[in-house]
Amino acid sequence: MPPRRRTGRIPSSRTRRTGGNLNEAARITARLQQAGLTKADVARILGRDPSLVSQFTTRNKGAAFVPALTQIERAVAGGITDREELAAIAAPHITRRTTASGTRARVRGKALLITPTGTGTGRVAAQAIASGSARLRPLIAEAARQGLRLAFTVRLAKTGYVHPSGSRTDSPGIRRGVIQRTDHTEERSYGSAQTGGFDAAEFAARVDAAGGDVTAAVHAFLVETGRINSDARITHLEIRTWRPR
Repeated sequence: MPPRRRTGRIPSSRTRRTGGNLNEAARITARLQQAGLTKADVARILGRDPSLVSQFTTRNKGAAFVPALTQIERAVAGGITDREELAAIAAPHITRRTTASGTRARVRGKALLITPTGTGTGRVAAQAIASGSARLRPLIAEAARQGLRLAFTVRLAKTGYVHPSGSRTDSPGIRRGVIQRTDHTEERSYGSAQTGGFDAAEFAARVDAAGGDVTAAVHAFLVETGRINSDARITHLEIRTWRPR
């Protein structure tokens, strides 16, 4: 008698591990992927390693991230796609895990890193902007200590800039340093290795004079130099450093 053919499909290892049903974190992540985000994007927005996001599916993890994932999904549905902005939206809804005794578990933070060539980058979005972009202060201080040069990119409403994009009166004077967003904001970069950038020590002094508020220091500089209006509100800020030749 010929052998009987198996009509049932052998469950995949993923199905066996999850019992055939995805948990809520995995389901939301799958929908975010359909909306255009990758697992790496989701991990970066949550401030976690991509391997953890994969474990939402393979090991039934991620319950603690459901509130944050829900907020991310709502924001994406509302048209927000900027990863930094999504991270700022998710941050208040991410809770630290606890130990068996109920205390908050330790997690490794990102170290401030400036390479031997002086290259360092720090970027903050809405939530950090509101608190003065404090996480950028150590980067600027270390750049000043090492005698580095500095450049920065700001994002604010188009109407907040004094000069039109591409104006040679403004920096960089060419449109390739300008990114226009669908929400009527615009990113402009000030300073580069080609133009020489700014003295990090000067900016560190400005930050100190502003009581450690990096956002206020950058805003004041842009107003003083006639680049933005005094009532303009910075929504994103990036600092870049390098060693002068």
